[in-house]
Amino acid sequence: MSLTLYHNPRCSKSRATKALLDERGLSYDTVLYLEHPPTTDELERLIAMLGLPGARALMRTGEPAYKELGLADVEDEEALIVAMSEHPKLIQRPIVVKDGRAAIGRPPEAVLDIL
Repeated sequence: MSLTLYHNPRCSKSRATKALLDERGLSYDTVLYLEHPPTTDELERLIAMLGLPGARALMRTGEPAYKELGLADVEDEEALIVAMSEHPKLIQRPIVVKDGRAAIGRPPEAVLDIL
């Protein structure tokens, strides 16, 4: 079993999701995605694994960078993915990936569906 947590230690939902995994005694890799942003290819895979309709569904549209970069007016999927790779604060968090499936931990219990 391969389990990965895309984690932001400063985010309460991310910390709660990590605690949920720890309480179950699960072993997982932690990706501190603000320090090591996912590549555009990784983001495309995450969007597909999450079953999202597009890149914008993975974005935190309330982040200042979203407005500063004028992303509300961008329709190009690739440009949105590049923006998330270059500005990882734009990525919804936390994300748990297991065996080709993924879930966003909002709420943290949402990741239980893929475990």
